[in-house]
Amino acid sequence: MSVRRVMPVVRSEAVGESREFYGLLGLEEVMNHGWIVTLASPATPAAQVSVMTRDKTAPVTPDMSVEVDDVDAVHAAVRESGAEIVHPLQDEEWGVRRFFVRDPNGRVVNVLSHR
Repeated sequence: MSVRRVMPVVRSEAVGESREFYGLLGLEEVMNHGWIVTLASPATPAAQVSVMTRDKTAPVTPDMSVEVDDVDAVHAAVRESGAEIVHPLQDEEWGVRRFFVRDPNGRVVNVLSHR
């Protein structure tokens, strides 16, 4: 298994203002689904932050996302460890396969792979 990127998720109702603020830091919009906007560095595309009003298909908003090369393998390892899975493994309409797990600090991590 390998990690492709780690990205903080900021829960906010001020998505437009956040886009403008992070633009001042050099980040540009690379994805916008209405309820989540992802901003990235043009020079280092894996350097990203997402701003989310709420998660479209999950009961909680994650604190961070970790993109991995094999989400099924990570899901199996996490399940075997006994960690709390707070959103089941599933394919999403926007092209990712993902699940949410709670870390030892109580933070919710969105673990995903692109299909």
